[in-house]
Amino acid sequence: MKTLLNVVNLKTYFETRKGTVKAVDGVDLSLHEGDTLGIVGESGCGKTVLSLSIMRLIPTPPGRIAGGQILFDGTDLLTLDDEAMRHLRGKEISMIFQEPMNSLNPVLTIGDQLSEVPRLHLGLSKEDALAHSLDMLRLVGMPSAEERLRDYPHQMSGGMRQRVMIAMALACRPKLMLADEPTTALDVTIQAQILDLMNNLKDEVGTSVILITHDLGVIREAAQRTAVMYAGKVMEYCDVGEIFSHPLHPYTEGLMESTPDFGRIPEKDERLRTIPGTVPSLYALPPGCSFQDRCPYVMDICRKEEPVLREESTDHRVRCWKYA
Repeated sequence: MKTLLNVVNLKTYFETRKGTVKAVDGVDLSLHEGDTLGIVGESGCGKTVLSLSIMRLIPTPPGRIAGGQILFDGTDLLTLDDEAMRHLRGKEISMIFQEPMNSLNPVLTIGDQLSEVPRLHLGLSKEDALAHSLDMLRLVGMPSAEERLRDYPHQMSGGMRQRVMIAMALACRPKLMLADEPTTALDVTIQAQILDLMNNLKDEVGTSVILITHDLGVIREAAQRTAVMYAGKVMEYCDVGEIFSHPLHPYTEGLMESTPDFGRIPEKDERLRTIPGTVPSLYALPPGCSFQDRCPYVMDICRKEEPVLREESTDHRVRCWKYA
Protein backbone atom coordinates (compact mmCIF):
# COMPACT_ATOMS: atom_id res chain seq x y z
CA MET A 1 0.00 0.00 0.00
CA LYS A 2 1.16 3.52 -0.76
CA THR A 3 2.31 5.64 2.18
CA LEU A 4 0.35 8.90 2.21
CA LEU A 5 1.88 10.52 5.29
CA ASN A 6 5.29 9.97 6.87
CA VAL A 7 6.22 11.92 10.01
CA VAL A 8 9.95 11.74 10.75
CA ASN A 9 11.52 12.83 14.06
CA LEU A 10 9.01 15.68 14.47
CA LYS A 11 9.72 18.14 17.30
CA THR A 12 7.32 20.92 18.34
CA TYR A 13 8.38 23.14 21.24
CA PHE A 14 6.78 26.00 23.14
CA GLU A 15 8.82 28.74 24.79
CA THR A 16 7.39 29.86 28.15
CA ARG A 17 8.57 31.85 31.16
CA LYS A 18 9.25 28.58 32.98
CA GLY A 19 11.28 27.15 30.12
CA THR A 20 10.89 25.10 26.95
CA VAL A 21 7.96 22.69 26.75
CA LYS A 22 8.72 19.77 24.42
CA ALA A 23 5.10 19.01 23.54
CA VAL A 24 6.09 16.75 20.61
CA ASP A 25 9.58 15.36 20.95
CA GLY A 26 10.87 13.17 18.14
CA VAL A 27 7.69 11.52 16.84
CA ASP A 28 7.84 9.02 13.96
CA LEU A 29 4.60 7.87 12.30
CA SER A 30 3.33 6.71 8.93
CA LEU A 31 -0.13 6.34 7.40
CA HIS A 32 -1.12 4.29 4.35
CA GLU A 33 -3.75 5.40 1.86
CA GLY A 34 -7.25 4.39 2.97
CA ASP A 35 -6.19 3.49 6.54
CA THR A 36 -7.08 4.97 9.92
CA LEU A 37 -4.27 5.58 12.42
CA GLY A 38 -5.45 5.95 16.01
CA ILE A 39 -3.35 8.09 18.36
CA VAL A 40 -4.18 7.44 22.00
CA GLY A 41 -2.92 8.80 25.30
CA GLU A 42 -3.98 10.78 28.33
CA SER A 43 -4.54 14.54 28.29
CA GLY A 44 -1.36 16.55 27.76
CA CYS A 45 0.61 13.81 25.99
CA GLY A 46 0.94 15.83 22.76
CA LYS A 47 -1.80 14.32 20.56
CA THR A 48 -3.48 17.60 19.60
CA VAL A 49 -0.16 19.43 19.15
CA LEU A 50 0.92 16.66 16.78
CA SER A 51 -2.20 17.16 14.65
CA LEU A 52 -1.81 20.94 14.64
CA SER A 53 1.83 20.49 13.61
CA ILE A 54 0.77 18.38 10.62
CA MET A 55 -1.71 21.13 9.67
CA ARG A 56 1.00 23.79 10.22
CA LEU A 57 -1.31 25.61 12.66
CA ILE A 58 1.09 25.95 15.60
CA PRO A 59 0.89 29.56 16.89
CA THR A 60 4.29 31.23 16.51
CA PRO A 61 5.24 32.52 19.05
CA PRO A 62 5.20 30.83 21.53
CA GLY A 63 5.30 27.58 19.55
CA ARG A 64 7.62 26.41 16.80
CA ILE A 65 8.34 23.25 14.86
CA ALA A 66 11.94 22.72 15.91
CA GLY A 67 12.84 19.85 13.61
CA GLY A 68 11.86 16.83 11.59
CA GLN A 69 9.87 16.21 8.42
CA ILE A 70 6.17 15.91 7.57
CA LEU A 71 6.09 14.11 4.22
CA PHE A 72 2.60 14.30 2.69
CA ASP A 73 2.24 12.51 -0.64
CA GLY A 74 6.01 12.90 -1.10
CA THR A 75 6.16 16.65 -0.24
CA ASP A 76 7.67 17.94 3.01
CA LEU A 77 5.01 20.29 4.40
CA LEU A 78 7.64 22.09 6.47
CA THR A 79 9.28 23.38 3.27
CA LEU A 80 6.08 24.98 1.90
CA ASP A 81 5.39 28.69 2.24
CA ASP A 82 2.19 29.95 3.91
CA GLU A 83 0.34 30.43 0.61
CA ALA A 84 1.04 26.88 -0.55
CA MET A 85 -0.02 25.53 2.83
CA ARG A 86 -3.29 27.47 2.73
CA HIS A 87 -4.00 25.88 -0.65
CA LEU A 88 -3.55 22.40 0.86
CA ARG A 89 -5.64 22.98 3.99
CA GLY A 90 -9.26 22.13 3.40
CA LYS A 91 -8.58 20.71 -0.04
CA GLU A 92 -5.93 18.02 0.43
CA ILE A 93 -5.77 17.95 4.25
CA SER A 94 -8.68 18.75 6.55
CA MET A 95 -9.31 18.64 10.29
CA ILE A 96 -12.23 18.05 12.63
CA PHE A 97 -11.49 20.06 15.74
CA GLN A 98 -12.26 18.85 19.24
CA GLU A 99 -15.22 21.09 20.11
CA PRO A 100 -17.58 22.10 17.26
CA MET A 101 -19.02 25.07 19.17
CA ASN A 102 -15.53 26.57 19.37
CA SER A 103 -14.91 25.96 15.65
CA LEU A 104 -18.22 27.09 14.14
CA ASN A 105 -18.99 30.81 13.85
CA PRO A 106 -22.03 31.54 16.06
CA VAL A 107 -23.26 34.48 13.91
CA LEU A 108 -23.19 32.72 10.52
CA THR A 109 -25.62 30.10 9.28
CA ILE A 110 -24.45 26.54 8.66
CA GLY A 111 -24.99 27.07 4.93
CA ASP A 112 -22.72 30.13 4.85
CA GLN A 113 -19.97 28.32 6.73
CA LEU A 114 -20.19 25.07 4.77
CA SER A 115 -20.26 26.79 1.37
CA GLU A 116 -17.10 28.79 2.11
CA VAL A 117 -14.89 25.72 1.61
CA PRO A 118 -16.06 24.74 -1.93
CA ARG A 119 -16.15 28.40 -2.98
CA LEU A 120 -12.55 28.87 -1.89
CA HIS A 121 -11.01 25.59 -3.03
CA LEU A 122 -13.28 24.44 -5.88
CA GLY A 123 -14.11 27.87 -7.35
CA LEU A 124 -17.87 27.30 -7.19
CA SER A 125 -20.43 30.10 -7.34
CA LYS A 126 -22.48 30.87 -4.23
CA GLU A 127 -25.48 28.92 -5.52
CA ASP A 128 -23.41 25.91 -6.61
CA ALA A 129 -21.50 25.96 -3.31
CA LEU A 130 -24.78 25.88 -1.35
CA ALA A 131 -26.00 22.96 -3.47
CA HIS A 132 -22.69 21.19 -2.85
CA SER A 133 -23.04 21.86 0.90
CA LEU A 134 -26.53 20.39 0.89
CA ASP A 135 -25.19 17.24 -0.81
CA MET A 136 -22.50 16.98 1.89
CA LEU A 137 -25.03 17.30 4.71
CA ARG A 138 -27.09 14.53 3.14
CA LEU A 139 -23.94 12.43 2.75
CA VAL A 140 -23.23 12.62 6.49
CA GLY A 141 -26.82 11.70 7.33
CA MET A 142 -28.05 15.08 8.56
CA PRO A 143 -31.84 14.97 9.21
CA SER A 144 -33.84 17.66 7.35
CA ALA A 145 -30.60 18.76 5.64
CA GLU A 146 -32.14 21.63 3.65
CA GLU A 147 -33.56 23.22 6.80
CA ARG A 148 -30.23 22.83 8.62
CA LEU A 149 -28.53 25.09 6.05
CA ARG A 150 -30.52 28.01 7.49
CA ASP A 151 -29.80 27.12 11.12
CA TYR A 152 -27.19 28.66 13.40
CA PRO A 153 -24.86 26.40 15.44
CA HIS A 154 -26.70 27.00 18.74
CA GLN A 155 -29.90 25.63 17.19
CA MET A 156 -28.35 22.19 16.64
CA SER A 157 -27.55 19.28 18.94
CA GLY A 158 -23.98 18.16 19.62
CA GLY A 159 -24.30 15.23 17.21
CA MET A 160 -25.63 17.52 14.46
CA ARG A 161 -22.79 20.00 14.95
CA GLN A 162 -20.28 17.14 14.73
CA ARG A 163 -21.88 16.01 11.45
CA VAL A 164 -21.51 19.58 10.14
CA MET A 165 -17.79 19.49 11.04
CA ILE A 166 -17.38 16.16 9.21
CA ALA A 167 -19.27 17.52 6.17
CA MET A 168 -17.01 20.59 6.16
CA ALA A 169 -13.87 18.44 6.45
CA LEU A 170 -14.97 16.21 3.55
CA ALA A 171 -16.30 18.99 1.31
CA CYS A 172 -13.35 18.79 -1.11
CA ARG A 173 -12.73 15.04 -0.82
CA PRO A 174 -9.37 15.47 0.97
CA LYS A 175 -6.72 12.77 0.91
CA LEU A 176 -6.12 13.13 4.67
CA MET A 177 -8.50 14.00 7.51
CA LEU A 178 -7.38 14.59 11.10
CA ALA A 179 -10.12 14.03 13.69
CA ASP A 180 -9.32 15.40 17.16
CA GLU A 181 -11.57 13.72 19.76
CA PRO A 182 -14.57 13.64 17.36
CA THR A 183 -16.80 11.80 19.85
CA THR A 184 -15.96 13.74 23.04
CA ALA A 185 -19.00 15.00 25.03
CA LEU A 186 -21.42 12.93 22.92
CA ASP A 187 -23.55 10.19 24.44
CA VAL A 188 -22.64 6.61 23.54
CA THR A 189 -25.42 6.21 20.95
CA ILE A 190 -24.31 9.31 19.04
CA GLN A 191 -20.67 8.26 19.44
CA ALA A 192 -21.43 4.97 17.70
CA GLN A 193 -23.28 6.80 14.91
CA ILE A 194 -20.36 9.21 14.35
CA LEU A 195 -17.81 6.37 14.27
CA ASP A 196 -19.93 4.35 11.83
CA LEU A 197 -20.34 7.46 9.69
CA MET A 198 -16.58 8.12 9.61
CA ASN A 199 -15.85 4.49 8.70
CA ASN A 200 -18.43 4.48 5.90
CA LEU A 201 -17.31 7.83 4.51
CA LYS A 202 -13.67 6.75 4.61
CA ASP A 203 -14.54 3.81 2.37
CA GLU A 204 -16.82 5.87 0.12
CA VAL A 205 -14.63 8.96 -0.30
CA GLY A 206 -11.24 7.22 0.03
CA THR A 207 -9.93 9.56 2.70
CA SER A 208 -7.19 8.43 5.10
CA VAL A 209 -7.79 9.34 8.74
CA ILE A 210 -5.72 10.17 11.81
CA LEU A 211 -8.04 9.65 14.79
CA ILE A 212 -6.97 11.30 18.04
CA THR A 213 -8.62 10.10 21.24
CA HIS A 214 -8.13 9.03 24.84
CA ASP A 215 -10.77 6.30 24.46
CA LEU A 216 -9.41 2.84 23.69
CA GLY A 217 -12.89 1.68 22.68
CA VAL A 218 -12.91 4.24 19.87
CA ILE A 219 -9.49 3.01 18.71
CA ARG A 220 -10.71 -0.61 18.67
CA GLU A 221 -13.79 0.36 16.66
CA ALA A 222 -12.28 2.63 14.02
CA ALA A 223 -8.50 2.22 13.56
CA GLN A 224 -6.21 -0.21 11.74
CA ARG A 225 -2.99 0.96 13.42
CA THR A 226 -2.35 2.57 16.79
CA ALA A 227 0.26 4.85 18.31
CA VAL A 228 0.37 5.25 22.10
CA MET A 229 1.78 8.64 23.17
CA TYR A 230 3.19 9.71 26.52
CA ALA A 231 4.94 12.98 27.42
CA GLY A 232 5.42 14.00 23.78
CA LYS A 233 6.78 10.66 22.54
CA VAL A 234 5.37 7.56 20.87
CA MET A 235 5.78 4.69 23.33
CA GLU A 236 4.25 1.90 21.24
CA TYR A 237 3.23 1.61 17.58
CA CYS A 238 1.56 -1.41 15.97
CA ASP A 239 -1.59 -2.89 14.42
CA VAL A 240 -4.71 -2.24 16.48
CA GLY A 241 -5.24 -5.94 17.18
CA GLU A 242 -1.75 -6.24 18.68
CA ILE A 243 -2.31 -3.36 21.08
CA PHE A 244 -5.26 -5.21 22.66
CA SER A 245 -3.96 -8.78 22.48
CA HIS A 246 -0.25 -8.21 23.13
CA PRO A 247 0.58 -4.78 24.63
CA LEU A 248 4.31 -4.41 25.28
CA HIS A 249 4.98 -1.05 26.94
CA PRO A 250 4.22 -0.79 30.69
CA TYR A 251 2.22 2.37 30.01
CA THR A 252 0.08 0.57 27.43
CA GLU A 253 -0.44 -2.28 29.89
CA GLY A 254 -1.59 0.25 32.48
CA LEU A 255 -4.06 1.80 30.04
CA MET A 256 -5.50 -1.62 29.23
CA GLU A 257 -5.87 -2.61 32.88
CA SER A 258 -7.57 0.68 33.74
CA THR A 259 -10.29 0.03 31.12
CA PRO A 260 -13.48 -1.81 32.18
CA ASP A 261 -14.01 -5.29 30.71
CA PHE A 262 -17.66 -5.22 29.71
CA GLY A 263 -17.59 -8.94 28.92
CA ARG A 264 -16.88 -9.94 32.54
CA ILE A 265 -18.77 -9.49 35.81
CA PRO A 266 -16.41 -7.88 38.37
CA GLU A 267 -15.75 -9.53 41.72
CA LYS A 268 -17.19 -8.01 44.88
CA ASP A 269 -15.25 -4.85 45.92
CA GLU A 270 -13.04 -5.23 42.81
CA ARG A 271 -11.61 -1.93 41.57
CA LEU A 272 -10.03 -0.91 38.31
CA ARG A 273 -6.29 -0.64 38.42
CA THR A 274 -4.88 2.89 38.16
CA ILE A 275 -1.45 3.94 36.94
CA PRO A 276 0.35 5.32 40.01
CA GLY A 277 1.91 8.78 40.07
CA THR A 278 1.49 11.62 37.59
CA VAL A 279 2.91 12.67 34.25
CA PRO A 280 6.27 14.44 34.76
CA SER A 281 6.48 18.16 34.11
CA LEU A 282 7.24 18.87 30.45
CA TYR A 283 9.30 21.84 31.63
CA ALA A 284 11.84 19.55 33.25
CA LEU A 285 11.66 15.94 32.09
CA PRO A 286 13.94 13.56 34.01
CA PRO A 287 16.96 11.98 32.32
CA GLY A 288 16.21 8.58 30.85
CA CYS A 289 12.70 7.27 30.31
CA SER A 290 9.87 9.74 31.00
CA PHE A 291 7.70 6.91 32.42
CA GLN A 292 10.31 5.72 34.95
CA ASP A 293 8.61 6.98 38.14
CA ARG A 294 5.33 5.21 37.28
CA CYS A 295 6.73 2.00 35.86
CA PRO A 296 6.58 -1.32 37.80
CA TYR A 297 9.56 -2.67 35.82
CA VAL A 298 11.94 0.30 36.24
CA MET A 299 15.68 -0.52 36.07
CA ASP A 300 18.83 1.52 36.67
CA ILE A 301 19.32 2.16 32.95
CA CYS A 302 15.78 3.62 32.74
CA ARG A 303 16.91 6.52 34.95
CA LYS A 304 20.06 7.18 32.96
CA GLU A 305 19.44 6.66 29.24
CA GLU A 306 16.38 7.36 27.12
CA PRO A 307 15.15 4.28 25.22
CA VAL A 308 14.58 4.45 21.48
CA LEU A 309 11.54 3.24 19.55
CA ARG A 310 12.74 -0.17 18.39
CA GLU A 311 11.07 -3.02 16.49
CA GLU A 312 10.34 -5.85 18.94
CA SER A 313 8.42 -8.04 16.49
CA THR A 314 7.20 -7.68 12.91
CA ASP A 315 5.80 -4.15 12.56
CA HIS A 316 5.45 -3.77 16.35
CA ARG A 317 7.66 -1.06 17.82
CA VAL A 318 8.11 -0.17 21.49
CA ARG A 319 10.15 2.41 23.43
CA CYS A 320 11.27 0.46 26.51
CA TRP A 321 14.55 -0.88 27.95
CA LYS A 322 12.68 -4.04 29.02
CA TYR A 323 12.91 -5.22 25.40
CA ALA A 324 16.40 -3.97 24.59
